[in-house]
Amino acid sequence: MKILFAHPNFPGQFLYLSMYMANELGHEVLFMTTETNGNVLPNVQTALYKRDEWRFPKEGPQPQIKVFEESLLEGVSATRAMVELRDKYHYKPNVIVSHTGWGTTLFAKDVWPDVPIVGYFEWFYRSKESDAYYWQDEVPSMDDRLRIRMMSSHHLVNFIHTDVRFAPTKWQKAQFPKELQPSIEVVHEGVDTAFCSPVEGAKMIVPKKELDLSNVKEVITYVSRGFEPYRGFPQFMDAIRIVLNERPEAHVVIIGNDKVCYGAADKSGKSYKTLEEEKGGYDKNRVHFVGHCERDAYQQILRASTLHVYLTRPFILSWSCLEAMSFGCPLVSSLTPPVQEVCVDNENALLANFREPKHIASRIIEALNNEELRKRIGHNARETILKSYDKNDLVKKQANLIYKALSIAPKDILP
Repeated sequence: MKILFAHPNFPGQFLYLSMYMANELGHEVLFMTTETNGNVLPNVQTALYKRDEWRFPKEGPQPQIKVFEESLLEGVSATRAMVELRDKYHYKPNVIVSHTGWGTTLFAKDVWPDVPIVGYFEWFYRSKESDAYYWQDEVPSMDDRLRIRMMSSHHLVNFIHTDVRFAPTKWQKAQFPKELQPSIEVVHEGVDTAFCSPVEGAKMIVPKKELDLSNVKEVITYVSRGFEPYRGFPQFMDAIRIVLNERPEAHVVIIGNDKVCYGAADKSGKSYKTLEEEKGGYDKNRVHFVGHCERDAYQQILRASTLHVYLTRPFILSWSCLEAMSFGCPLVSSLTPPVQEVCVDNENALLANFREPKHIASRIIEALNNEELRKRIGHNARETILKSYDKNDLVKKQANLIYKALSIAPKDILP
């Protein structure tokens, strides 16, 4: 069987599924993407395409339609690559598996009308009770309401021509309109529990980062792709100021890049890391920013973590949260819906009010003061992942979605 995966950032959420279909089940797997990011997967071929450039004036399109225009450009660019695959290489997949968030397969049915599509629906933007304006004191302007409404318009187009749809969590599924939710299945991409596994007595020694905290008894870790309010970076830093003041032997290791991946940059133009450094109030000799980490360094750090902190607005649940739990890290996390789907307070995590650094700090100190508590919630955290989020189980459920799509008569949306 020929399977075409489509995601602009290779391999994205399809890392485990594409390798499983190619190597365990022996299917022919081709992955359409704009960038391999230096990744090479065994028996997974890649087909690169270039995204069209903007054709708008320097000021760009209307803010309300920016995301839709971006998805349109993505879809048109990817379609040209599909046409080339079809006409030049006589390629036709049996099924397409696509992340719908960028618009990559908006026009796939115009190229292959009878090929079923499995759509990964990650997030539907809403202007209330969701990521941007969750709390009652957060009131969007009318311009923001219009902009956010249009941000998910391409998902509605995707909905029309996908044959099987899935989302990674119940919370993420719940963001979509109620009329559409019954057709969305919930299957997470899973965690590599063998790689993300605890090692008793692991020391915080990471030569690649020139980091040696092997003699430090308390190491608090924090991981985020970017340092931003969406992932609670300012709140974390405020909490750490309190913790370091009360725990003179504690150190903090922060993994991530000094950029914003989700949400808006600060109006000052400065990065949030720079703002925190200017604010001061913490011992910089005990706070270690190690930047982006390769997987082996990431593993070393999480295995040696005394306590891990994960914070997020009501948004997409990060892989790092589940991976920290798989490592058996005692977790202090935010009392927000994506976390609450996985974590129960005082059972497999300690939960704190996302917007109250003092509460976050108190939960961190509570855990540092109680070794038995840390052992219990760390053990339970890993058991949660082994039971419900192991990639070896979930990849089979994802594969079943592909087979389900092949048994359903695909929709021909051509006029």
